[in-house]
Parts: sequence; C-alpha cells; structure tokens
Amino acid sequence: MGTAGTGADAMAGEQRQLINVAYRLLGSVTEAEDAVQEAYARWYALPRNRREEILSPGAWLTTVTSRICLDLLRSARARRERYVGVWLPEPLPDRAEWDPADGSGPTGPADPADQIVLDESVTVAFLVVLESMTPAERVAFVLHDVFRYPFAEIADVLGRTPAACKQLAASARRRVSAARSRERATAQADVVRHVKEAWESKDIAALVRLLDPAAVMTADGGGVAGAARHPVEGGTRIAQYMVTIADKAPGLELLERSVNGRPGLVAQRDGIVMTVASFDVSAGRVTGIWAVRNPQKLRPWRRGGRT
Repeated sequence: MGTAGTGADAMAGEQRQLINVAYRLLGSVTEAEDAVQEAYARWYALPRNRREEILSPGAWLTTVTSRICLDLLRSARARRERYVGVWLPEPLPDRAEWDPADGSGPTGPADPADQIVLDESVTVAFLVVLESMTPAERVAFVLHDVFRYPFAEIADVLGRTPAACKQLAASARRRVSAARSRERATAQADVVRHVKEAWESKDIAALVRLLDPAAVMTADGGGVAGAARHPVEGGTRIAQYMVTIADKAPGLELLERSVNGRPGLVAQRDGIVMTVASFDVSAGRVTGIWAVRNPQKLRPWRRGGRT
C-alpha cells in the first residue's frame, strides 16, 4: 500500500491519501484526522534505523491508519448506541463553493476536509450504507473496491487470510450495489431545486409530488440541536414535517449547495449554517433525505463560507 519515499513532499502526499481513506472508513472528518495523526505519531516514534528499514513508508502508514480506523469502528458501535438520535456521517462542502481569496479551503490550507476527494464513494447515501457493515467488511470493501489495494495487503490489516478478506468485500459489495447513485447530478439538482421552492412556499402538495411515497427522512441533532429522534417515513409525512419545521423556524434561508459532491440544501440563519441536507433521488423523486443539525459535525460549513 502507498508509495515509497520519506521526503516532505512524499509524506504530505501520503497524508492526503490517508485522510481520504480514513474519512471513508469512519464517516467523520475529526476522527479521520485523529487517526492519521496517530499513525504519523507512531511513525516518528520508531527508531531512525527502523524507519530506514521500511521500504515503503506509505504502505506502513496506510496499514497503521487502517488498523486504527478498524479499532475505532469496533468501539464506535458502543458509542453510537449512546448517541442521542440517529448518527449520520459528517457532511462535506465542495471547495469551489468557498471564497478562495485567501488561497485556502473552507477551514484553512491544512484542514482535512479540504483534502478529501469528493466522488461517488463519499456521497452520504454511500456512507450510510457503509455504516451498516461490520468493521471488517467496511475496511475490506473500502480498501479494495475504492482504493484498489490487493487482498494480500488488506489481510495484513485485518489479520485474516486474503480469501477471507475477499469474502468480506463481496458481502459488503452486495449491500452497496443497491445504494449506488441512480440519478445524474444535473437531474438531481433540478429535483432538489424544486424541493427548495416547494419548501419555501410551504406547498405540501408540491412536496408530496416530489417525494417518493416510501421516502425516508433522517435527521442528526446529536442531542445538541433539535431534530426528530427517529426517521420520518412516507412522502406525505415528510412533507408535513418539512412545512412544520418552516413554520417553527422563521428567518431560515435555504441555499442550494453541493453536499459530499452531490446537489443538496443548506439552511442558515444570520449567515450561520444550521442544517445541511443531502438527498437520494430516483426516477425524478426524492427517496431519501439526510439532515445533519449537530453543530459539531458542521465545522467545515461554519468558517469562511460564502452566502
């Protein structure tokens, strides 16, 4: 895994790769950053002669980072059982939607959120499916199917045989296949725009037409911000819930923004982002909405953003 070389440029390149791996494994920018920092701490704690013996520092760092993420995933299950409401991955803004005047990303040039490549493997719908996997399935799938690492190297991370890792990835792949993005970004943007307009006008009938009858809306307030503790199911119920929110939160401004690389909506009050909503769209209708309101998960959206 990784590339050879110990120079500053090589190590900086590895850091970017490690952040991308860790975010997909953990669904949390903060935890991804911590995992990568811990891996580097272990690297620099090695005696110099031991570091010089390692032919590929990138491979070593990727293995260590993945093992740290695996441990975090195993402990996360217990922590998320104590989480207030439903736990959702941290949403990420598109770099292009932030003011580049200072030459940095949304939270500064070294912020991990600014280093993550936004592609199909980080859509919120995709990350939610990854959450349903066992830790070992998630590691095997992400490392092999997303980053193309061979099973022989993944086996070293998981402490299993390559054949067992292949089976884990295959099991995870079956879960993911149904959650792949089914709508072109341009088509999804049109649907999201219509949802925004209907929401702003509090048009329940229009919202019902835009929502699939079996749609599900999930919110994450983390016990810090108000949010439904359980998913809201059904297009009609979701439409009614959305209008109720609009009635109870005057002054909110809805903005069309990219969320994890897909068209989404951001609700802000007085220039402060309060909610980031991502959507899953199929056949011109919204099938899933994920609304993150926990302010601890909105760090990248609350600094340097433009209105």
